[in-house]
Amino acid sequence: MDKQSAIGVFDSGLGGLTVVRAIIEQLEFEDIVYLGDTARIPYGTRSAQTVVRYARNCAEKLREHDIKLLVVACNTVSAVALDILREQIDLPILGVIAPGAKAAVEASRRGRIGVIGTLATIASGAYVRAITAIDPRMKVYARATPLLVPLAEEGWTQGEVPRLAVRHYFEPLVESDIDVVVLGCTHYPLLRSVIEGEVGMLFSRPISVVDSAQATAQQLASLLREKRLRAEKKRPGSLRLMVTDKPGRFAEVASRFLGRNLDGLDIRQIDLL
Repeated sequence: MDKQSAIGVFDSGLGGLTVVRAIIEQLEFEDIVYLGDTARIPYGTRSAQTVVRYARNCAEKLREHDIKLLVVACNTVSAVALDILREQIDLPILGVIAPGAKAAVEASRRGRIGVIGTLATIASGAYVRAITAIDPRMKVYARATPLLVPLAEEGWTQGEVPRLAVRHYFEPLVESDIDVVVLGCTHYPLLRSVIEGEVGMLFSRPISVVDSAQATAQQLASLLREKRLRAEKKRPGSLRLMVTDKPGRFAEVASRFLGRNLDGLDIRQIDLL
């Protein structure tokens, strides 16, 4: 593998762009090829067998771009398909769950961790397994919060509607006395300020919020050094974007996830079928 080759990143849609944003912030000289499977979103409500099939399609398409490493920027795929991808794809592969779990354990002082995510991610138990594998003393309280995904995509990240949704989801966790919350979906960083505010009021004290996108970028940097695949500092990295449906809609919303204007970026529509 050539260290100057691109890093491949895929997600079911837009959420993985928060991972791309974190990678760009920490690894500015890396080229990135991103694939959002917008034609088949959401993955979070699909069966495990379907998620595995979709994930394999995305991974194989990114391999056509001569990538040196694959980042699965989807919590659902990381929960149910990561091991299968590692068996079938001859590349270093990094998911978003293990980095988030590690960051949560390091941040917790009470040993009581809350995790929010899609229905599929929470039902898989992947965060519970990952956290307790690191430290069996940790107590994990997982909660599915599916409404937060469309709120993030529609740009409803401030105000009464997201505040009430966050309060509804977190009220059952008050008695758990958690001291850390893991954002177990890559859409959720857009709602971080609302989550921090509401959770702080509900628990009457600050709660540490772990962003799995940031944690993944940090672990990616370590993996690139370990594999001696970090790009040489010759020029700022490039970003190529691919989607499987509605590139116009993707462009409208993606700037919020990336935190930058998309002017000049080529967004290609491709077919995985």
